[in-house]
This record gives sequence, structure tokens and C-alpha cells, in this order.
Amino acid sequence: MQSTSDQVLSKVPEVTLGFWLIKIAATTLGETGGDAVTMSMNLGYLVGTAIFSVILIVAVVAQIRARQFHPALYWTVIVATTTVGTTLADFVDRSIGIGYLGGSSLLFALLLTSLGVWYASTGSVAVEDVTTPKVEAFYWATILFSQTLGTALGDWMADDTGLGYGGGALVFGVALALVALAYYRTGLSRTLLFWAAFVLTRPLGATVGDFLDKPLANGGLALNRYTASAVLIVLIVAAIALLPQRAGRHPA
Repeated sequence: MQSTSDQVLSKVPEVTLGFWLIKIAATTLGETGGDAVTMSMNLGYLVGTAIFSVILIVAVVAQIRARQFHPALYWTVIVATTTVGTTLADFVDRSIGIGYLGGSSLLFALLLTSLGVWYASTGSVAVEDVTTPKVEAFYWATILFSQTLGTALGDWMADDTGLGYGGGALVFGVALALVALAYYRTGLSRTLLFWAAFVLTRPLGATVGDFLDKPLANGGLALNRYTASAVLIVLIVAAIALLPQRAGRHPA
């Protein structure tokens, strides 16, 4: 067994059940929060993307410059990536007009490219190795692509396939359950399963968020976006405070 001195602390938390619960809540907040700015405030997708991009840049710089893991800062960056992902995907899919399937295909290619460049540069895409500014930059770029892909994929599943928000959430929930089953019952790469789960939690959050705030005529609950976002913020803050949050470790 390795001693603490033989290990290096990662800048990201250990991947536990609490991690995934907060991640799903954060991605749902990204959907309701992004829609609140672009739709409820009528600022549009481009302006919304610009606003959230500034927040994301500030948060990422602070996260990379931090000397150790800070739960509140880490999850602030996650929320920032998911709000940017929401508004950016909507801009690409709707304003530019390439559609949900086209946007999903483009973003999936960008995600694979990010992972490929990261692996070619460092020899690993495991989250346990996120301990240097260079690796952390790859990590956050990959997360941003995955969050943006998740928005487009969630919209495609809910709208273009005719499944609706509830049906889309069920599909992604089942897919996540299969990934969890593979984790416990197979020898598949843990890194591969992590990124699969990370990508899938985003469209799950997107469809749940849409289900909460979209009009009744469109299959949603028509909840106030500001209220839904505020409730999600409270839940995330409570989860960060109550659930174990500690830096992951990996061999030095």
C-alpha cells in the first residue's frame, strides 16, 4: 500500500456517488440557468454565450491557479461549463441552423479531437492525473465540449425523435445505469466508463431541465426558470457542504 508521500493530489474530486449527484444537478442548473438568460431575459443565445463565457474564463483561471482542490471553486467551473454549453449549443443548433443532429455530430467530433490531442500530449486522459496546469487545461476543454454536446444531444433526443423530455430523460437514465453496471460487472477501462458517464449526465440534465421549465403544450411543467435555478443552486450548495468532497489521488 502506498503512503501519502508516494501519491500526488489531483485538482479534481474523487469520483463517488456524491460526485455524480452533484454533476446531474449542475447540468440541470446549466439548462434552466442558460434558458433563463437567453429566453426569459430575451438576451438571445449569442449574448448569453458571451456572458457565461466571461464567467467561465474567470472561474477556470482561478481553478488552474489554485494550489489545491477547492470544492466550491471546482463546481463553480462545472456549472459555468454547462451554462456555456447550453447557450452555445442552442446558438449552433438554432441560430446557425445546422440542427440538433448536425450540432451533436460536430460536437462529438470536437470532443473526440480534444481527448485525442490530450492523450497524444500526455499519454493519459484519466481524471486522476489532473495535477498540472497543462493537463487541467485539457481537462476543462474536454469538459466544455462534453457539456455542449450533451445539450445538443438532449434536444435531439427529446425533440427530433418524438420521445419528449420524459422519454429522453428515461433513455439517458437507462444508458447511465448500463455504464454503472459495466463498471461493477466488467473489466472495461475505468477511464472510458468515466467519460461515457460524464457525457451522458449532461443530456440527462438537459432533458430534466427542459422538462421543468418548458411550456405545458411542449410537454414541460412550465415552472419559472428563475425559481427552478434558485432551487437547484440551493441543492448543489447543500450537497457540496454535506457530501464528502476530497481531492483524488494517483501514484506519483
